[in-house]
Amino acid sequence: MLSVSGIYVALGALLLVGLGLRVARLRHRLGVALGHGGHVALKRAIRVHANCAEYLPVGLVLLVALDLRQAGALWVHVLGAALLSGRVLHALGVSRTREPLPVRVSGMLLTVGAIVGASLRLLLTYV
Repeated sequence: MLSVSGIYVALGALLLVGLGLRVARLRHRLGVALGHGGHVALKRAIRVHANCAEYLPVGLVLLVALDLRQAGALWVHVLGAALLSGRVLHALGVSRTREPLPVRVSGMLLTVGAIVGASLRLLLTYV
């Protein structure tokens, strides 16, 4: 069986690195080495990166576990696309000072939905 979770692991890693580089660029431009220095844009960028680092790993581990349990490539693709789309939408929503709440909420719903969906599908492979 062809393993597809690696695609989402690689894309997720690139997303996380990209968000981290965004924080580093803002820190350099604003002259802030630690914390956010009272800059709202930097504070938001830090939280976007941290939130991604909090949710993405568990989702990716679940995708790899689904692959290992041979739960089906379609499941991995659907859940992986939902997970990454959710993380991107959340990042876009939270990054803006005038936060478009529907974008942020959609991102969180996709992320949580992918994690719950992957968890349930994984549990079903043991039944």
